Amino acid sequence: MPVMSLIGCRMFEDEIVHLVENDPFIDELIVVENKDCSRLVEKLDGVGMSYKLVPATSLNSAYKGNCADKYCFIINILEFALHAIPQNLKSEVYKAVEDMADFSDGVLLFYGLCGNVLGKIEEDLGDLDCRIYILKEENGEIVDDCIGAVLGGRDAYLEQLKSFKGVGTFFLTPMWAANWGDMLVAGGFGKDPTDVKTSKWVFDSIGYKKVAKLNTGLHYEKEFDNIVKEFADIFEFDILNIEGTLDLVERCYRDFRDEILEGHHEKLD
Repeated sequence: MPVMSLIGCRMFEDEIVHLVENDPFIDELIVVENKDCSRLVEKLDGVGMSYKLVPATSLNSAYKGNCADKYCFIINILEFALHAIPQNLKSEVYKAVEDMADFSDGVLLFYGLCGNVLGKIEEDLGDLDCRIYILKEENGEIVDDCIGAVLGGRDAYLEQLKSFKGVGTFFLTPMWAANWGDMLVAGGFGKDPTDVKTSKWVFDSIGYKKVAKLNTGLHYEKEFDNIVKEFADIFEFDILNIEGTLDLVERCYRDFRDEILEGHHEKLD
């Protein structure tokens, strides 16, 4: 049976849980055990999902022992801190794909361009005996980042930015809110997650005045409302409420899954 793997940034954690929770085709769910999977695992437990937690070094044997006659789905969450150094992000994502391609029929990447370091990953790894796919808009363009993905794509992203009329506005999805200290460090807004003074100085210097609370429709992060309010209070921002959409990530996931399943059936025929 086919094996589909998903390698994703922790900022897509909620969307990934939502997708697997609502996918009736998955027979066996495997989560790569690492230091960044703990919150994903808590959320899977919270919705009653059954899964196996397997260290990366044991994935090959886990695949052989569990996926012979089942449709297996493997999730590998990578650390967000990689974004702080784009070349590290690129090398780690490429390595993860190459490692997981050995036992996968397809690898789905829950990343965007992310500073344009992943824009050619499908081409660069095209010689692998495994289909590689990164999140794309309907026109085939790779999404910019996790914010653009849940806004619905680049056009929607640009329209939203225009609506701010030049006022600096910081986006918070539920996952961004839950990790905003680390996000600020990775984005160069502070020296460490508790360095509010530097972050506030940077925000003031570049004219940030508002925070956009981006509601994705997912509620795995129970403290989203409270954290956004706290964030706004700390940095003296006004809160804008913005509705997101899961259409893009759901379409990419569904289309790639169906392609992998159909490809496997064709091989059997």
